[in-house]
Amino acid sequence: MLEDTGERVIPKKMDSMNNMLLEHVARYTFSTPYVRGRVLDIACGSGYGSLKVAKERKEQLKEIIGVDISEEVLQYATHHYYHPLLSFKQGDAMDSSLPQEIGTFDTILCFETIEHVKDDRLFIKRMDNLLKPGGTLVLSTPFGKGRNYPSGSPFHYFQLTPEEFTELFNEFSEKEIYFQRGVTIEPPRKGIHYPLGVAVCKK
Repeated sequence: MLEDTGERVIPKKMDSMNNMLLEHVARYTFSTPYVRGRVLDIACGSGYGSLKVAKERKEQLKEIIGVDISEEVLQYATHHYYHPLLSFKQGDAMDSSLPQEIGTFDTILCFETIEHVKDDRLFIKRMDNLLKPGGTLVLSTPFGKGRNYPSGSPFHYFQLTPEEFTELFNEFSEKEIYFQRGVTIEPPRKGIHYPLGVAVCKK
């Protein structure tokens, strides 16, 4: 049985109105218009989001691969979330040889992952290496005090400031930065606190 660590989104084990679940679903819903071609869902977790994308964008997809570092979570994903365009593979997002193993992609989805690695700038380079020219990266992360400060979460190395988050994507040819509050993902409005950021970047 798949263990709930407090970080994993496992819809079958959560109340349908759970805030973490609703926010996670909102990010996948937000991303679907950008999804095309060969798609990577990196750190896919339980796999429900990969399936959601496969179903909603089946006409625009060649295939979608869900990659996660946990063999346990991938076994769960394979058992519960089948689609003919979807497959799951074990892999580490920080592994420099990953492009040789799984190829490159037209779209990469990466939600709530970068805060789990020590070097956020290197992580973005790894995503860039997995992205085809002209490809799109959709990436989200929670905000906090910044990369040089403890996040207060036992699972996160840090939580970037909005300014640090925006600067991460300066090398991309195009970037759009959005902010998330609950299920709402939008350009920033004055006077509103946004706990999370979502970047849409084109190589």
